[in-house]
Amino acid sequence: MASTIQALPTEVVYLITAGEVIDSLASVVRELVENSLDAGATRIVVSLWPQQWRIRVADNGCGMNLDDLQQAATAHSTSKIRSSADLWKINSLGFRGEALHSLTTLANLEILSRTVGGKLGWRISYGDGGEVVQVEVTAIAPGTVVTVSHLFGNCSSRRQGLPTAAQQMKAVQATIHQIALCHPHITWQISQNDRQWFTICPAATTGQLLPQILPQVRQGDLQEVKLELPNPPNSSLQTLHSYTDVINRVSPNSSLNLVVGLPDRTHRHRPDWVRVAINGRMVKTPELEQTILSAFHRTLPRDRYPICFLHLAISPDQINWNRNPAKTEIYLNEIIYWQEQITQAINQALSISSNNLKEAVHTTRVSKLLKAAEAKGGYNFNPQNPNEDYKNPNSLKAVAQVSNTYIVAEHPGGMWLVEQHIAHERVLYEQLCDNWQLVPVEPAIILYQLSPAQVSQLQRIGLEIEPFGEQLWAVRNIPAPLQQRDDCAEAILELSWGGDLQTAQVAVACRSAIRNGTPMNQQEMQTLLDNWQRTRNPRTCPHGRPIYLSLEESALARFFRRNWVIGKSHGI
Repeated sequence: MASTIQALPTEVVYLITAGEVIDSLASVVRELVENSLDAGATRIVVSLWPQQWRIRVADNGCGMNLDDLQQAATAHSTSKIRSSADLWKINSLGFRGEALHSLTTLANLEILSRTVGGKLGWRISYGDGGEVVQVEVTAIAPGTVVTVSHLFGNCSSRRQGLPTAAQQMKAVQATIHQIALCHPHITWQISQNDRQWFTICPAATTGQLLPQILPQVRQGDLQEVKLELPNPPNSSLQTLHSYTDVINRVSPNSSLNLVVGLPDRTHRHRPDWVRVAINGRMVKTPELEQTILSAFHRTLPRDRYPICFLHLAISPDQINWNRNPAKTEIYLNEIIYWQEQITQAINQALSISSNNLKEAVHTTRVSKLLKAAEAKGGYNFNPQNPNEDYKNPNSLKAVAQVSNTYIVAEHPGGMWLVEQHIAHERVLYEQLCDNWQLVPVEPAIILYQLSPAQVSQLQRIGLEIEPFGEQLWAVRNIPAPLQQRDDCAEAILELSWGGDLQTAQVAVACRSAIRNGTPMNQQEMQTLLDNWQRTRNPRTCPHGRPIYLSLEESALARFFRRNWVIGKSHGI
């Protein structure tokens, strides 16, 4: 069989960003694991001996024949591209041909491999510069085993400059977690010093895999959205091949896979879980990360950040991977187009629809109460047509008001408690964002003893304000929702204390919303529920407070033990 690994032409080498790609144990793991994924592996075993500076990666991929093995560690040798034109249609995780060659100059490298269908396996040891120093036949299952030992043995200063072994192991774990999120169908087994360290089981989707990596997050805390997207207008419509299994591509269009932590249930102290992957690799893209953070603005509490994993599968001609040797930073064409698509996808994930009416138990006490009940069993809850109401997202029916504060709402799968003030606040806030309207007021509202900063602040958000005498100021227009309020002057004074226009809109919405303790009739409650369900971000108020508590019928049935069979005479 002819070799598929060939040395790149000089002109192609010059086009590839130069730079050392092996700088730590984690970088070795990343390069070897990416080779395994490019080989089509579905099971990857990583073994580490950090004190011995030894790493072994074994996979069940397609393997290499003898010719390929003899070429694999030479400089700029790869089976993944051939010419400079191939740099604009990268469909693989690796393509530079540097990693294995670099390893031969920094460590001892040994590769065992056997092709699928091949009768013989081969073991090859490489010397400095990638020269083959030993070849022998070996017994091995189809796939490849790469062993790197005595890493940085000839560079003692390099070893001394690296973090501690514990820190490096933490970096290795983070690297594998990132790759696993991009390839949820892979089985991972990781060992350290001949003891199992951690495993990652394959999952159908990234959303199902994420709780293995973030144990504090439950499956019900997440919402996953998969969308097929048209390619940007200037795309040459290149079709991806390597990542069809990752995101279930069924057409030549681009696609988007989004996993978000629902803001009423989970969030973080730091923006460390805003992650972006493109075509199977986690990348740093400040523009897209900022788009994600902006989409979650006014859905989370102050100084809290979302959990969000975004995976785009797009035409290779839209990407230039040649920005960084580690391929962690990219140039992305049509960035504004992708930002718009991401914002729309996040809005879809955060909405409340028939497809994501999930149980949301927000209090620890209620959660423990339901968990203490018996496991789910058979019970008689059979609506005449259970699917009919689920077709209509606005299927909440106002039933009652509790303490003039909470609306009890019924939906086909159970019951909700909705806090009326913050639900109305969300409605008003989005209306104000869409239509910030200032209306004239007569007579003018007179304010006393404003500082220059307060006057400037009111002018900044569009209010007409002018001196009206000594230490007096006249406000000639106000936000429309404040027009009918008796405390309009207090509201304007509150707006003068600072913040941008959005802060002012939040303050106006909060002050204008129906107060808790206000009685509401059936029609008023229903109108509020209908308006609230139509908002873009109905799960939380603009301050990040959860708006509703849902108790699903299945949870209620478990708590009341409706699966118990006591006797027919008791009507059960």
